[in-house]
Amino acid sequence: MLDVSSETSPGTASADPGLPGGPDALTKILLGLRLDGVEYGRCVMNAPWAVAFPAQRSARFHFVGNGGCWLRTPSTEWTRLKPGDAVLLPRGSFHVLASAPDVPSVDIDSLARVAVSENIYLVDGRVACGTTTTAADTRHGGPFDTMFCGAMRFNLDPLHPLVAMMPEVMLAGDLAQRDATVPALLEAMEREVSLDRIGACGILARLADVLAASIIRAWVECGCNDATGWVAAVRCPKVGKVIAAIHAAPERDWTVPELADVMGASRSSFAEAFTRTMGESPAKYVAKVKMFQARQWIARDHLRIAVVAQRLGYESEASFSRAFKRIIGHPPSAERADAASVR
Repeated sequence: MLDVSSETSPGTASADPGLPGGPDALTKILLGLRLDGVEYGRCVMNAPWAVAFPAQRSARFHFVGNGGCWLRTPSTEWTRLKPGDAVLLPRGSFHVLASAPDVPSVDIDSLARVAVSENIYLVDGRVACGTTTTAADTRHGGPFDTMFCGAMRFNLDPLHPLVAMMPEVMLAGDLAQRDATVPALLEAMEREVSLDRIGACGILARLADVLAASIIRAWVECGCNDATGWVAAVRCPKVGKVIAAIHAAPERDWTVPELADVMGASRSSFAEAFTRTMGESPAKYVAKVKMFQARQWIARDHLRIAVVAQRLGYESEASFSRAFKRIIGHPPSAERADAASVR
């Protein structure tokens, strides 16, 4: 598992909130975002080709080794990706990679894959995408497109405010100038792809984990320009202190007076400042955080629903289930089965 805050880039403030210029508690939460690789695959394609990646709970990561491709999501236009480019889709949105925008796509799961290790596989989509293999295809440096694709899991719920506010597509090139780590990692991945040495896929997987974490860190530190939500809370230390307290103890039955005390303000001024900054009332935000925590306990830790309801302070499993369905969109009984069906 990779921690976005595991290293500090040049110019980053000290991690000690007690030092002058050190980050507050909310900033530490932002920089503490973690992810780990679920699976990775090296994909070799020969034009014309197009592959559709269905929406999923895990984030998606792509690195272009040889050739190049085009990327499109339902909300973005076609974007050209060149060799050495990397892209992160933090919410695992549906998207298509293609050799050209006008090529019909096939589902990534329809392509045959060969397992290399527990979470690494090889995909040769040349025949499946309607092309034929030639001698040139197998030569090092031949006219095929090589990509390294991965699925990554955040330590936060996909509906968490921080993940939700991320752009649908995060291009490493857009953030490279903000974090010197990013271009260095891109160069390392490009070398591994071009040399094609023994164990390259395993090394690429580890590099991909670090690169994705670096992309997120650069976005958190420098790339967030929104004026509301979490970024606004970072810029308002008093509200940020309240957010940090809520996330540090999501099981606590937080009341407006208690949160106002954390902020050091009256109830009315606290409620007004919180709602203006976060775009929703304190009660609604606390309820969301509780349900995000509940999802992790149910899907990741496999706790019984009754235990989760008790931990979160609900008087009955039924009242918890109603609150869960109202916020998440489905009952908690469906959460474990849903998590098992999504990679």
